[in-house]
Amino acid sequence: MFDNQLNGPGTPVVSLSAARKAYGSGDSRVTALDGVSLDFPAGTFTAIMGPSGSGKSTLLQCAAGLDRVDAGEIRLAGADPSKMSETALTKLRRERIGFIFQSFNLLPSLTARQNVELPLKLAGQRPDPTEVERVLASVNLSGRADHLPTELSGGQQQRVAIARALVTKPQVLFADEPTGALDTKTSRDVLALLRRIVAENGQTIIMVTHDPVAASYAGRVVFLADGRIVDQIVHPTVEVVANRMAHLEPDEAPAPEVAPC
Repeated sequence: MFDNQLNGPGTPVVSLSAARKAYGSGDSRVTALDGVSLDFPAGTFTAIMGPSGSGKSTLLQCAAGLDRVDAGEIRLAGADPSKMSETALTKLRRERIGFIFQSFNLLPSLTARQNVELPLKLAGQRPDPTEVERVLASVNLSGRADHLPTELSGGQQQRVAIARALVTKPQVLFADEPTGALDTKTSRDVLALLRRIVAENGQTIIMVTHDPVAASYAGRVVFLADGRIVDQIVHPTVEVVANRMAHLEPDEAPAPEVAPC
C-alpha cells in the first residue's frame, strides 16, 4: 500500500498536498479524496485510473480549480485556487489551463477555426490568424479550418477541441475521457497526438480514463481507490494496467461517489 504521496522529478505544474474532499452529510457522506498528495511535473503525461467512485473525477476537478478541496492544498500553475476569487480563477483557467472532454463541446454554429479562436476572444484577445493556422496544422486540420463540426468526423472534432485547448499555450491540459466517444483507430490517433504534444511542446497532461489502452500512452498511471492512491505504474503497458485494474474491480471498489463525473 502506498503512503498516498507520489512525486516525480522536475518542477510540478500541478500539485495536491493532503487534499481532502467529501460530499453529502451524515450517513450519506462520501469521502472522494482522502488525504491525497501528488505532483504533476512539467512535461509529463499522467493517466488517472480507478473504479467508479474511486475519486478520479474529483481529483481532476479539484486539481483544475473547478471544485475546492475541504482540506489540504492545491497548487495550480503556481497559484493557490482556494485564495483566488472566481474572476481570478476564471482568468487563470483561460490563460494557463486547457480542457479536453469526451463530448468535444464544440459550438455547432462555428467553424473549426472559429471554435479554436473562441478562448482567445473570451479572454479579450484578438486571435492571430497565423497562430491559429499553426495550431490547426499541428493537429492535422489545416484543410478543415472552415468546416462546421457537423461536417467533421468524431476524431476530427476531438482534434479541433485539442487545438482549441492548445491555442492559449497552456501549461497544463486536463483531459476527461478524451477518447471515450471515439472508435479504436481514431482513439489511438488522438492519444498519439496527446503524447506528441507532451514530447514536443513540453506541456503537462493529466488524463482521467477507464481504458487501459488509453492509459498505456501516458508516462505514468496513478491508481485510486476509496479516494486514496493505491498504486502507480511508470512506463505502463496495456497488459500491466489491465491486470492492476482487474484487482481493483469489483472487490476493492467503493460505493459510487456523489460528485458528478
